Amino acid sequence: MLSNVRRYDLAVAYRIYPAVSKPAVGLPCSEDKFRLAEMCLRSFRGCLGPLRAKVWALLDGCPPEYNALFRKYIDPRDLVILELDRIGNRATFGKQLDILLAQEDSEVVYFAEDDYFYLPRQFPAMLSFLTGHPEVDFISPYDHLDCYTLDFHRTPKWLTVSASHHWRTAASSCMTFLTQKQTLARCESVFRSYQRRNDDCAVWLSLTKHRVRNPFALSRYLLGSQFGWKSMLKAWLYCWKQIVFGKKMKLWVPIPGMATHLSYGLLSPNVDWCALMQEELLA
Repeated sequence: MLSNVRRYDLAVAYRIYPAVSKPAVGLPCSEDKFRLAEMCLRSFRGCLGPLRAKVWALLDGCPPEYNALFRKYIDPRDLVILELDRIGNRATFGKQLDILLAQEDSEVVYFAEDDYFYLPRQFPAMLSFLTGHPEVDFISPYDHLDCYTLDFHRTPKWLTVSASHHWRTAASSCMTFLTQKQTLARCESVFRSYQRRNDDCAVWLSLTKHRVRNPFALSRYLLGSQFGWKSMLKAWLYCWKQIVFGKKMKLWVPIPGMATHLSYGLLSPNVDWCALMQEELLA
């Protein structure tokens, strides 16, 4: 008798809401959230390549067509749809944490937001890098432009090559990322602080410990007006135990990025994302 058990390479909690975020304005189809959402979801499915993913779709106040959208691109056998009543960004992130920590479908977990556009068949390289290298705690598919333009990020980085890609460490990122379930469980309290109004940069700074334990850097940013002072302050306010006693974690990003956050003016460099999005919309 054939087993009905389906094995998964990763578990994904994908949260989505039906309004266009302001940073996306100016990008292709940014005036139409449903078309934008379909473009991003289709690109995510293409990025997975041959990987099998169990997907939880968190629909936060979405009309019925969003339910149908996920059923169009994700095999219903691999899909769980949760209808939420506009609970908001921080609460839906909390739901992602609950789901990915409780699920037993995969040891590899991915937090997905609805405003990311992906390159095709890149996810296997991320999965290989995460599971094949013990020094990799987290991966963001987004090579944030801030890392190249802000003094706050200009510090020495680790750089390596894996699966024909360059990878480098980063101080912080957004809330779309890949990790292992055991790592997530170890850092749960830090990520839970995001629900209590901590910001994403501060969450990552407390984990990577980028400059937050350097008294000279602290005084420079806390007493000045440079980018980063609010996040440094929040990192200590919400996550001081992690900063003082916790393990220093490594967050890695691919170069060039395998996806970009759809924030106009902050697209991941060295890829013509707008051209690729136009092609995807015409497909």
